Amino acid sequence: MTQDNHSLTIEFILIGFTDHPDLKALLFVVFFAIYLITMVGNLGLVALIFMERRLRTPMYIFLGNLALMDSCCSCAITPKMLENFFSEDKMISLYECMAQFYFLCLAETADCFVLAAMAYDRYVAICRPLQYHTMMSKKLCIQMTTGAYIAGNLHSMIHVVLLLRLTFCDSRQINHFFCDVLPLYRLSCVNPYVNELLILIFSGSVEIFSITTVLISYLCILFTIFKMKSQEGRGKALSICASHFLSVSIFYGSLLFVYIWPNSFKEDDKDIPVAIFYTLVIPLLNPFIYSLRNREVLNVMKRIMKKRK
Repeated sequence: MTQDNHSLTIEFILIGFTDHPDLKALLFVVFFAIYLITMVGNLGLVALIFMERRLRTPMYIFLGNLALMDSCCSCAITPKMLENFFSEDKMISLYECMAQFYFLCLAETADCFVLAAMAYDRYVAICRPLQYHTMMSKKLCIQMTTGAYIAGNLHSMIHVVLLLRLTFCDSRQINHFFCDVLPLYRLSCVNPYVNELLILIFSGSVEIFSITTVLISYLCILFTIFKMKSQEGRGKALSICASHFLSVSIFYGSLLFVYIWPNSFKEDDKDIPVAIFYTLVIPLLNPFIYSLRNREVLNVMKRIMKKRK
């Protein structure tokens, strides 16, 4: 019990990106701009879907939840990162570490399942349009979304609870811009074999299930697209699917590279570059990829702007 209390009072130092004063100011401006655009884009999309009845279809419900989780991811990581650019000590407690990783893991796990649900929704809409309303009912949509949040919470809680079995006695410096579990495992005095094994099992299961669902759905969509007689319709469908698949590939690829790839638990030189993609870049790009390329969303935005004028 004393050992647990001692571990919980430990504070770490987040090394971050750089100690150069000029680079700190530049990076602060860049990441602050990314944060603002990410929050405005994602929360604006959530508000738009909530206000407009026409957008309360399964596809947009999934899209709204994806935007909400991207906002959660940005809120968990970016404020502390921005604060550390001008902080002298860059300290973060174990409690803060656990909270950061909990919300990050919740957001990323829910994103995996929501992206899989979105891919399945597109498969039904393109490959089985006559059966869409029966196969993708609002009830099923709500069940899939709820399941994504439940899975995200359980996955996060398992890894956060397992952090309590570790003790930290050597270096307190985390070579990262946020408090991820892998850098903490490298600082542990206790062998983190159990933690690493469960990350491989649970994260691997989530990734395999969601990636398989996405791949099968998009392969079926591609076969259907190539059978289309209209060249214009084929080109439009290919353009939309290609942009969606690119975003999904970067997201899943970066998560696989950090948490599942062999020797990822021992190597820390790749953490920061790869983590930038799934914590900052993807939440920034998703509103543009999934909404601003969507004619229905653009029409709703134009109509709302005309009413306000």
